[in-house]
Amino acid sequence: MTSTPKKIRVAIAGLGAIGKSLATKLAAGVVPGVVLTAVSAKNHDKAQAFVKTLAHPVEVLRIDELEPYADVIVECAPAEFLGDIIDPFLKKQKKAIVLSVGAILFRPDLVELAKQTGGVIMVPTGALIGLDAMVAAAEGKIHSVRMITRKPPKGLEGAPYLIENGISVEGLTEPLKVFTGNAKEAAKGFPANLNVVVALALAGIGPDKTFLEIWADPTVRHNTHTITVDSDSAKFSMTMENIPSENPRTGRIVAQSVVAMLRKLTSHFQVGT
Repeated sequence: MTSTPKKIRVAIAGLGAIGKSLATKLAAGVVPGVVLTAVSAKNHDKAQAFVKTLAHPVEVLRIDELEPYADVIVECAPAEFLGDIIDPFLKKQKKAIVLSVGAILFRPDLVELAKQTGGVIMVPTGALIGLDAMVAAAEGKIHSVRMITRKPPKGLEGAPYLIENGISVEGLTEPLKVFTGNAKEAAKGFPANLNVVVALALAGIGPDKTFLEIWADPTVRHNTHTITVDSDSAKFSMTMENIPSENPRTGRIVAQSVVAMLRKLTSHFQVGT
């Protein structure tokens, strides 16, 4: 007699554009073997109203209440809450899918916790084309990684780096380069914008050696990333235009990337590194 596989329970912390999109998909059952069980959001009342629109009811809880309800936590919240969200899951040897990957650079204790307990921190591909190629290249020697990001000015408004340096992106009529530096500096200065370059850096030669330019560009409609990699196994370049979600700082493909990662957890046939 064959037993029915136990479903993977998933909780979502954060109900912005990505969290809502993901919750809607999971509640609708788009990933066989995965069930949405709980969500958490800053505004409890709005969250309660939102979950009433889902295909099946789920719990609305505080961040510190989520762990008993799920096997996997998906973090879709502001970066400052990363530790509070994933720490309880890592301590219980569970999985944490992290979207605020830039924050990981400044919380090495969380990576160490995962190593000690057997928990797992997972970073989805998100808006980054070619991440598999980068992971493979890193098994050899990578000579250089450079990235140029162009975003509509509205998608960069409020970034700490712009505020600290008195850079205005309002009313631009032509592209303006607002940043040149490495991935670690970008993660600090643009915490809501540059998770993509941090993922690239962590897959490759590290945040100190991964360099980028950021442009506020009124001529582009979508977030655009151009990446050039030189390694001993391959030289490759790639450009990706991401259609924004309801939040102009985040691409629509991010939620779909999380769905794909969850699907891989239950799949018996997997394509990709």
